[in-house]
Amino acid sequence: MTHSPRLVPDTAEDRPLDVAVVGGGQAGLAIGWHLAQQGRRFVVLEAGAELGHVWRDRWDTLKLFTPAQHDALPGMAFPAPADTYPTKDPVADYLRDYARAFELPVRLNARVTELRRLKDGRFELRTTSDIFRARQVVVATGPFQVPFIPGAAKGLDVSVTQVHSAAYRNPRQLPDGPVLVVGGANSGFQIAEELAASRQVDLSVAERAPMLPQRLAGKDLFWWLGRLGLLRVTVDSRLGRRASRREFIIGTNKRRLRKAGVRFRPRLADAQGRTVRFADGSALDVSTVVWATGYRSDYSWVDIPGVVDNGRVVHQRGVTDIPGLYFLGLSWQHTRGSALLGFVKDDAAYLADRIAEGRQAVVATDADAAQQPTG
Repeated sequence: MTHSPRLVPDTAEDRPLDVAVVGGGQAGLAIGWHLAQQGRRFVVLEAGAELGHVWRDRWDTLKLFTPAQHDALPGMAFPAPADTYPTKDPVADYLRDYARAFELPVRLNARVTELRRLKDGRFELRTTSDIFRARQVVVATGPFQVPFIPGAAKGLDVSVTQVHSAAYRNPRQLPDGPVLVVGGANSGFQIAEELAASRQVDLSVAERAPMLPQRLAGKDLFWWLGRLGLLRVTVDSRLGRRASRREFIIGTNKRRLRKAGVRFRPRLADAQGRTVRFADGSALDVSTVVWATGYRSDYSWVDIPGVVDNGRVVHQRGVTDIPGLYFLGLSWQHTRGSALLGFVKDDAAYLADRIAEGRQAVVATDADAAQQPTG
């Protein structure tokens, strides 16, 4: 028997929330901190059973390429020495502890299945069990939502083991023997290097990506980026537009991977049976493939016209054309750091100010309505 979602009562007056935040990752918690500081009535709706589960479910040796001093959310330092690089579990622990420290109103197991705008301009959010209404909404689901696997994968024989990087944990989960890793971003390079310690690895890279060292002249890369002002470059600048179209490989390079035994292959063009073919016409027989091919956004649950165009959010620094609807944590939402743990706080502060302005407009409108003659 299925049950209809129930309207969550707030008070006897059934007042809508000031703000509903969709997503309890770093973006959702960062804006939650600001909302708490402003004294807003809000809720953070998290789809998972625990905070930080997206981080905890990544591969075992995942390590941030931003040092600990650059990994803090507003109001609370990351608990690790400077110039160390946290792994995934401490990041997950930090997000959990952050929400507890500031007593943020998080609802777990609350995946939003529909967001729509009501006739009075307010918003309704439906989960599988509840209905929430809010004057303003921040969508903070981040850039990593649905794992993407190229269509060529369907041509592989069922005897070929296929794993997306979202489900990859460590080399022990894969069958013995050679592995093809497809994808030339940071995850593909890191996974290929890890696997190369115990087996033959081929890495298929579609495009050349600039490679940056983790440290240079004794300083971390992000120290240099800050010193040179590159972390402040915005997506609407000429340099920002160019940089936003490219992925940077940080902390490793082809020379190091080749030394580890990794063989580089061009873009994967096709797959049939147990054979894959590359863009240069070469072929390789495979038994295991790791798809480090990234993610795609899924906003099918946003039932508001004009917000998403061809899978991309229409916005200006997270502010949409729909009054009261905002997005946070998108890649290059404003700068390179918009989707990064320690830098999302800048966009969160900006949106918190916009939310405050929106709230003032709502109060003024409600006051005007209350003063109208009733008959």
